[in-house]
Amino acid sequence: MKNITKLVLATHNKGKLAEFQAMLKPYGIEVVSAADLNLPEPDETGTTFAENAVLKAALAGQAASLPALADDSGLCVNALNGQPGLFSARWAGQEKDFMAAMGKINAMLADKDDRSAYFTATLALSMPNGDCEIFEGVINGTLVWPPRGAHGHGYDPIFVPEGETRTFAEMLPHEKEKISHRALAFGKMIDAVFKS
Repeated sequence: MKNITKLVLATHNKGKLAEFQAMLKPYGIEVVSAADLNLPEPDETGTTFAENAVLKAALAGQAASLPALADDSGLCVNALNGQPGLFSARWAGQEKDFMAAMGKINAMLADKDDRSAYFTATLALSMPNGDCEIFEGVINGTLVWPPRGAHGHGYDPIFVPEGETRTFAEMLPHEKEKISHRALAFGKMIDAVFKS
């Protein structure tokens, strides 16, 4: 797998694409998105983050005839039994209205003392020959209200990672990329795939 020079990122999310392009640039890997190639967004029918990541990577890889990387990630709120979890993106609706989704979470937490949560990310790297490897990362934190910060995407404005006073959205991209759930999963992938 070390000779990967180009891969398709199975996403239509521009924020996620920018994050992965920045993380893969030092390894000389060109990243194109499923959106760039006009690939359809598949129905995420898996019951776990890993199943969805594998499904997205396999479909994008087959359609593009390239190695494919997919990420399935979400915000899991402990007092809400792990919601929105697998449905984190869907809570934002077709319009991708994450402000509404964050408001929904805050309203559901109104009578709860526990505001702990964690972001989890599962990466699936699928090769044209059908081989697929999975890498996972988790970061714990606390939810704040109102949302803070102008960087990041999704639920970043309400999530303060452990050991920090700033939300992910208040951090500069290079700061978040060092500690995020996606960065942890990415580091495992780099160690396994490109350094082994």
